Amino acid sequence: MTISLDRETAAPTTITVSKLGSRIGARIDGVRLGGDLAPETVADIRAAINEHKVVFFRGQDHLDDDGQIAFGELLGPLTTAHPTVNTGSARVLALKATQGMAANSWHTDVTFVDRVPAFSVLRGVTIPAYGGSTVWANTVTAYETLPPQLKALVDDLWAVHTNDYDYANHYTEEGEANTQFSRAEFASTVYQTEHPVVRVHPETGERSLLLGHFVKNFVGFNSKESSTLFNLLQDRVTKLENTVRWTWEQGDVAIWDNRATQHYATADFDTQLREVRRITVQGPVPVSIDGRESRVLQGSADVYNRLDELIR
Repeated sequence: MTISLDRETAAPTTITVSKLGSRIGARIDGVRLGGDLAPETVADIRAAINEHKVVFFRGQDHLDDDGQIAFGELLGPLTTAHPTVNTGSARVLALKATQGMAANSWHTDVTFVDRVPAFSVLRGVTIPAYGGSTVWANTVTAYETLPPQLKALVDDLWAVHTNDYDYANHYTEEGEANTQFSRAEFASTVYQTEHPVVRVHPETGERSLLLGHFVKNFVGFNSKESSTLFNLLQDRVTKLENTVRWTWEQGDVAIWDNRATQHYATADFDTQLREVRRITVQGPVPVSIDGRESRVLQGSADVYNRLDELIR
């Protein structure tokens, strides 16, 4: 528990951080999220994210898109909504589904670009009466618990990540597209980036596995070998003891460290409406254990990371 001062009223604010699992997850109470939080409060939230990898806030119904953006900017400069998908907002990615569709595949957000986002801030707008929970996995403890033989393999392993694959083209039994984004839109600009499988966290110094469903192949391995190795490592990441599951309520906000987690949105809410809105905070280019940076193979994400605005 920490106490900080509200920026406008200077009234003491009590923040309670309650651990949800031994490896990942915490709930934070006593905070009304917005752009007017005191620096001490923001620092407390950031420290909790670094420690627990994903944190949750109940009762944030007062937030709208502007409030979510204003709060997110306290954590750092924001990206645009998405490198390819246009949902009508320069900063907010609206994810709406009525066919049970969700991002029901383990992934780290937008790893197909070179500057993988640092944090994702997700707000529950319309929550179904049942289903639609989200699960997160800790990619730091996944690495730390690897046997020495596997660590020796992955410490110098690199993988190609891309958005040009079948993720955006799932179908229902009726044959209708079961996603709000078309494959053509999702891959309208093709990105391929070579990332280290083990990256060093820029704030904590921890080592984490950089994998997820955007991985196309491992450098030096053929498709069959890559698939076998990928499944072996992903099983380590998604072991149940390494995860936390959040059942959404209206007005909830989840913030996760995109440099140290994967997540999976469960598609079990039938035809109910589920809408969540996401903003992402810019991150640096991942760095390997030996200090090498990720390498762009195809596509420039400067616009996504608003680097063009910084140049002007």
